[in-house]
Amino acid sequence: MSKITIVAKIKIKKEFTQDVYPLLVNLHKTTHNNDFGCIQYDLHKDLNDENCFTFIETWENSQFLDIHMKKEHFQVFIKNTKNKLENLEITKLEKI
Repeated sequence: MSKITIVAKIKIKKEFTQDVYPLLVNLHKTTHNNDFGCIQYDLHKDLNDENCFTFIETWENSQFLDIHMKKEHFQVFIKNTKNKLENLEITKLEKI
């Protein structure tokens, strides 16, 4: 199986930036500490928009990614950011 790269672009509603930012940091830390099969899970802040963040992730394969998306720390992030995001764009890539 091929490695999977994810680019997850997140735009937070301005009024929720202070609430969501710690959730992003926690997701980053918890994923690094607990998710087997995670090669890279980097969080980036957009230099042109303080409400935009991007995760760039690399997973050993799609099965590890699927497991990650079912884990409690990921589900808590999804639950706690509901209605607080202006946009969430997820792109799944496979290196050729």
